[in-house]
Amino acid sequence: MAGATPARPTALLLSGTGRYADPWHPFAETSAALADLLREAGFDAVLPPEVDAALAALADLPSADLPALLAINVGLPRDGAPSPGTPQAAAGLSRWLRLGRPLLASHSSATSFTDLPEWEDGLGGRWIRGTSMHPDYGPAAISVRPESGPVVAGIPDFVLPDEKYSYLRTAPGITVHATHVHNGLDHPTVWSLERPGAGSGGSGRTVYDALGHDAASYASPEHRRLLRQAIGWLTAGSPDGAQAPAPA
Repeated sequence: MAGATPARPTALLLSGTGRYADPWHPFAETSAALADLLREAGFDAVLPPEVDAALAALADLPSADLPALLAINVGLPRDGAPSPGTPQAAAGLSRWLRLGRPLLASHSSATSFTDLPEWEDGLGGRWIRGTSMHPDYGPAAISVRPESGPVVAGIPDFVLPDEKYSYLRTAPGITVHATHVHNGLDHPTVWSLERPGAGSGGSGRTVYDALGHDAASYASPEHRRLLRQAIGWLTAGSPDGAQAPAPA
């Protein structure tokens, strides 16, 4: 129909519900903030009620019906069952990464999916129990690397209330966009990864944001701008993606 509004691309946002919830992270409020950012970037944000079921659905969907972006904001299950929780859920997440589809992952998502080696490869790193840690929640001074690319272009150093994830294990191929200092060492806080894949151009894009403990983190103008630009970079050139609006 002439004049019809084009359908908005879909972003599938997996939030820490059910077995992926934990006592420390207010996933409902942080996922609501992420959903708002995705909508600002031109996506319809879909938050399914069950993480493993949503991942399992990705295993069988025709490629043309897959969402344009997968955003993950989950915790580590502590029920003794695998993570992902079923072979079909593991197959769905593996397929997403193998196809080179764009991935945005937040904060405690680096602790999760411990039974899927492809998760660390696709994320570009992970939290290692007994090694990784964070100092107490409080003001976090974030140093931006402006030369690192469009994810942080034009964003100054900033301070926000958050947890400073430290001593994460990271892959050699990541591009670090922002860091914080703990015990005299620079620790990656935001990074991106061009990962091998079978998608357009033969690769897929990942952005991991170690910030985002609670809603106060997402109230930071610099953090919000960084995420908007990350979403734009993740989906740039994708035929079913949406381009994040230019920063105000």
